[in-house]
Amino acid sequence: MKANSVAYHIPVLADRVVAMLAPSPGKLFVDGTLGGGGHAELLLRAGAEVIGLDQDEEAIAAASERLKNYSGFKAVRRNFSELPDVFEELGVAAVDGVLLDLGVSSHQLDDARRGFSFRYAAPLDMRMDTHNSGLCASDIIENYSGDELADLFFKYGEERYARRIAKRIIDERAKAPITTTDRLADIIASAVPPDYRYGRIHPATRSFQALRIAVNRELSVLETALNGVCDCLKVGARIAVIAYHSLEDRLVKNSFRNLSGRCTCPPALAVCVCESAGRLKLITSKPIVPDEDEIEANPRAHSAKLRVAERI
Repeated sequence: MKANSVAYHIPVLADRVVAMLAPSPGKLFVDGTLGGGGHAELLLRAGAEVIGLDQDEEAIAAASERLKNYSGFKAVRRNFSELPDVFEELGVAAVDGVLLDLGVSSHQLDDARRGFSFRYAAPLDMRMDTHNSGLCASDIIENYSGDELADLFFKYGEERYARRIAKRIIDERAKAPITTTDRLADIIASAVPPDYRYGRIHPATRSFQALRIAVNRELSVLETALNGVCDCLKVGARIAVIAYHSLEDRLVKNSFRNLSGRCTCPPALAVCVCESAGRLKLITSKPIVPDEDEIEANPRAHSAKLRVAERI
């Protein structure tokens, strides 16, 4: 199936991202989560050059088609945590800005084959990099113990009924393997109380989020990327990160604060011994969020939070 490069992804907080990164001719940026190329195109239109990274080959294909007329664009199929390695391979010392738009893209959610969404009957996959031979979602569902499943749903999905859901999965997989999104969603729905089952969001939402995060190691990958980002930025360059759930946003907030020189010593110590030196300056003390007009035009933007920091 060929991805539509324009409809692949609507860039979230587009105007604010451009304002914060201030692209112009002669500047070089990294879009570490390329998707369909929406954010990258905005940077390119301003005359900047862009290196676009994505581990999803369909995203690379869609963005490359969309941006084929921009000579300053280069696509690389890699995860953004590998940015220092990409720089070394390309002979790039540092850039004028980095953008990370986290989470799953609209196209990945809408493509039934990928198994990200319970809206479609599909194999339980959820790998963003389909060439990755690691665990897919069905492997986790079929092989994790009840305690491991409950811990995963609670930690990564903040699911209050994690243990009930895990127990029901264990019971149902003993009858037949759970290999499709629709069956898993039905099992989860049957495990929770009726008032939760018919609440504001689908009862499987948090559990599916947890599985996706675990399959793609999203939080550990993000932490690695944020720890290494300073070495990729010129002095005065900025990193902008858009997060969509509390776990991601909390990680970004804490990483930015730590990299800004906040003392990391235990509170019991009377004297600072960590000798923490600031490498970033916080530009946003609180996250930037979409306004009502953007949310109405693009409902998937409703939970987006943009944080920005600058290399010093």
